[in-house]
Amino acid sequence: MVYQPPAGARDLLPLDVAQKRWIEDKLQQVFHRWGYHRIITSTLERMDTLMAGGAIQSSTVIQLQNVDNEELGLRPELTASIARTVVTRMAGNSYPQRLYYNGNVFQRPPNLQHNQPQEFFQAGVELLGGGGLIADAEVLMIIADCLQGLAISPWHLILGEAGITRTLLQAFPEQVRPRVRQAIAHLDRITIDQLPLSDELRSRAKMILDLRGNPHDVLQKVLNLSLEPSQQSAVNNLKALVGLLESQGNFPLILDLSLIQTIDYYTGIVFEVVSDTSTGANILARGGRYDQLLGLYHPQGENIPGIGFAFFIEDLYQALVQNQQLPQATPTTNWLVIPETPDAYGSAFAYAQKLRDSHHLVRVEIDLGGKTVPEIKQYASDRAIVQIAWVKTDASPVIELVQDSQGK
Repeated sequence: MVYQPPAGARDLLPLDVAQKRWIEDKLQQVFHRWGYHRIITSTLERMDTLMAGGAIQSSTVIQLQNVDNEELGLRPELTASIARTVVTRMAGNSYPQRLYYNGNVFQRPPNLQHNQPQEFFQAGVELLGGGGLIADAEVLMIIADCLQGLAISPWHLILGEAGITRTLLQAFPEQVRPRVRQAIAHLDRITIDQLPLSDELRSRAKMILDLRGNPHDVLQKVLNLSLEPSQQSAVNNLKALVGLLESQGNFPLILDLSLIQTIDYYTGIVFEVVSDTSTGANILARGGRYDQLLGLYHPQGENIPGIGFAFFIEDLYQALVQNQQLPQATPTTNWLVIPETPDAYGSAFAYAQKLRDSHHLVRVEIDLGGKTVPEIKQYASDRAIVQIAWVKTDASPVIELVQDSQGK
């Protein structure tokens, strides 16, 4: 029997890990420069936490049950867990809180196919306790900074506004509204034509679908609608955000008020970052504003504004494969230390530690014995080890530079 990981899971081999860490390190450098601090939350959560007041469907959660019959699940995303942690474990801290994470999440697809991925890696930020234009702009500029650091190009930001879109959907009868919402989310005109809608409502659904494109053109279309004061305020905020982003230089932006996220706790701007690859469009990141989420977990129900995003590491990898920036090999060992006799074992370990202490990034291996001298040299050449230290019983080393198998 050949043992394999369960369907939907996979093992990361050393080169996979080196490439994943390279991406995460680039992102982490940006997060640090913007003043964010790492948080690690539990992989396992109570179902009522994970479902975020119904914003996340239980069918997407891989569920477990403990001995007390308590309903538990593996986190499908990290925002809800961070919201729960901040209002319960960090209640005495002042705001804003700037937090970042990288970790694995687990999501069950709606129509699960054999070997379809169910485990994913994400890295992102949450800006908690900050509302308004400047907080929205900060998070979006962090995304641009990250993509510049990774040298990913071309990419564009698709920006929507959940509050405006939700209000526009209020005109549809409650019993058909979820189906209209889903059709708009999937840009599905065929379904809209088949839904039991009046001609006026069908036209309205298609109008929402068409609120996509150049930001100034879309904003003009929205301003021509009959807007309530709250909608008008949201449009004005969106217009100010677009202007601020454009003032920062080349910020590739598409305004899309048909953008609807599958997670339904967003209250303000929502966005996706898309990169065009040889295999088609790739969503690299997704996020938005959620000003009512923290109130679900707050002991007094206090709403605290929040906004954040998650980068999808696997999709970043696909975008980076094309520009060949990723490491193509695992880090090499710098030294191979070989005790020449059993009496030199202690001296070899001591010398290897001396080498490690000389620089915190140096890699030093101890030869485990059982090889001839030619085999040792071939091993070092195959692993691209540059230097061998032959350690004698008296602790004196003989240093040898290694040539590779081509004699270089």
